[in-house]
Amino acid sequence: MTTAHRICPLCEACCGLELGIEQDRVVSVRGYDADVASEGFICPKGAVLGELHDDPDRLRAPLVKRDGKHVEVTWDEAFAEIERRWPRGDRDAMALSLGNPTAHKFGLLLYGARFGRALGTKNVYSASTLDQMPKQLACGWMFGHWLSVPVPDLARTDLLVVLGANPVVSNGSMWTVPDFKGKAKAMQARGGKLIVIDPRRTETAALADRHVFIRPGGDAFLLLGLAHVLFAEGLVNVRLAEHVAGLDELRAAVAAFPPERVAARCGIAAAEIAELARTIAAADRAAVYGRIGTCTQEYGTIASWLVDAINVITGNLDREGGAMFPKAAAFAANTLGASGKGKGITTGRRTSRVSGAPEVFGEFPMGCLVEEIETPGLGQVRGLVTIASNPVLSAPNGARLAKALDSLELMVSVDIYLNETTRHADVILPGLSPLEDAHYDIAFPQLAWRNTARFSPAVFPRDDRPAEWELLLRLTAIALGKGAGADLRALDDALTADDVRRTAGPFAEPMLAMVKDLRGPERMLELGLRAGPYGDRFGQVPDGLTLAKLRATPAGIDLGALAPRIPEVLRTPSGKLELAPPALIADLARVEADLARPVPALVVIGRRQLRSNNSWMHNLPTLAKGKFRCTALVNPGDAARLGLATGTRAELARGERSITVEIEVTDQMMPGVISVPHGWGHDEPDTRMSVAAARPGANLNALLDDALRDPLSGNAVLGGVAVELRAIR
Repeated sequence: MTTAHRICPLCEACCGLELGIEQDRVVSVRGYDADVASEGFICPKGAVLGELHDDPDRLRAPLVKRDGKHVEVTWDEAFAEIERRWPRGDRDAMALSLGNPTAHKFGLLLYGARFGRALGTKNVYSASTLDQMPKQLACGWMFGHWLSVPVPDLARTDLLVVLGANPVVSNGSMWTVPDFKGKAKAMQARGGKLIVIDPRRTETAALADRHVFIRPGGDAFLLLGLAHVLFAEGLVNVRLAEHVAGLDELRAAVAAFPPERVAARCGIAAAEIAELARTIAAADRAAVYGRIGTCTQEYGTIASWLVDAINVITGNLDREGGAMFPKAAAFAANTLGASGKGKGITTGRRTSRVSGAPEVFGEFPMGCLVEEIETPGLGQVRGLVTIASNPVLSAPNGARLAKALDSLELMVSVDIYLNETTRHADVILPGLSPLEDAHYDIAFPQLAWRNTARFSPAVFPRDDRPAEWELLLRLTAIALGKGAGADLRALDDALTADDVRRTAGPFAEPMLAMVKDLRGPERMLELGLRAGPYGDRFGQVPDGLTLAKLRATPAGIDLGALAPRIPEVLRTPSGKLELAPPALIADLARVEADLARPVPALVVIGRRQLRSNNSWMHNLPTLAKGKFRCTALVNPGDAARLGLATGTRAELARGERSITVEIEVTDQMMPGVISVPHGWGHDEPDTRMSVAAARPGANLNALLDDALRDPLSGNAVLGGVAVELRAIR
């Protein structure tokens, strides 16, 4: 048996794995003890990486739909079909949808961006507007860059307050922290405390020293109440005062939200809100962390902003044990250059054709895609390319979108499965197994608990099948009018040279000469590493980081604990940390108006599960076996009132739409709240996911409204939505 080392690409924890290989098969997977980021931790998902590689349902040849059925064709035939049917003329007639797995494969991420630029369409959509855009927008306004996202310094904090997140299951979300549970227990062992605020007593809440129920959608109200107490009781401590703008404006804005006024809306007593504020202020080192639950609600951007505002005004931003900014080794735009004034971010550079939604971070809300397909006129979307994207399950009102997809002139999907979305595609281009591809995490070191750099070469040869970046490069050639038969090597060289010349100016040619033996994403990675904050600066820093050094170090290179980065990290036009962005202050009027709105009798929320990642991995037998996980969790009091019991079935309805769910009665749930996990509903026809289809579950998003969004970020509202639950007799 031989041994290979691999970074797991299946969730944000990015754990290092040690694989046992016999006769080109994975026979064992364990955590790699020497890995500098994960230190031997592994979760159930990583353990089945070999099972994903061997999955008989995974596509290995391109498919073209003929007479309503998908049939295997050659690569040349597939691309010829794409080129023949490609909509011409209006560039906005083509749309692009990027799914969550794109962030987990560096070839997809780097070349997906190139393809998007070549398309030149304004109709770009991604999973970001389903779960994280509020955080990116709030951080962009506060710190000047979309990816300047502070994360808890868990290794050194004394108090961690978690809102709407379940890191025991996720091991971090927009926070790469493998083995959160072990690190949290270590914090508690040294006297630290964990407080969890959530409508469900999650796995993280069960570990916590204290759990507080909160009404879904109430996070902004709670956070406003906390900020009010901090100001009113003289508990504000702004360590970074010389770098902060807007303190007086924030004080004035939260004055209207005392705990007594917001208590009913968030479901937490006024006295408890005040006591929680005092606890945070009194801690030597504290961090407040909010995630999916704070993003997927009506006030997602406000809640995301207030999380970091409280870290600022309690003196816990950018300090050891507080919330800190990681420094990635490559591709992080906020790591180089002089500190101080920058361009900041701009939103609304264009608006969507039908509903007028503003562009945010170069894309429109995923909920806008369906109306752009359905609505005739100049700019109507007539073609779509999806990259590892399954919006029929992951976006609201998937049935409407599924119908719209069948009206397209051309739909191309880059995906390894024939699933609920790709079944509508005219052409499916399957990528490689993760084990047939090299791996480097681009996004997640920018969000990591510790600064590290790691690289994994391919474990198995890929034969003559193209890598995903090569598929995207060929699509780029078609989009640029060069044709499917273009010289891809020459095109890749030209695009890389253009990128380097834009940023390096007169130094571009010698830099390109130093990487001439590489191509594809590895060449881009080498450029990024060598030019990065730890890099060799193309020979100027002899001991600096290069791809060769990472190749020679399977366990990765430890770049050190998180360190203070303000003012270096700031990129706002003022050069200051903007504590009171005008758009957020203005949106508080919407929050105040909501105080008079009656609280619904029953609302629904989603939930994250350890053995899957969104709609991923439901087709792997090891992860699918055991207790059925797609159940609706219901509080015992609600169950008694509605005549429900564990194991019975019920109709969950919102307006005219409904789904059938299996009931699980549990005191984990706050009264008036039910929870259904997201990413299920594998019962659509003409898919090829046999394991998932055997236990399809119910698609919560089928109930939800594609037009219900946080108006600032465009993020879909997926939680805190009023529903009805009726027993099926």
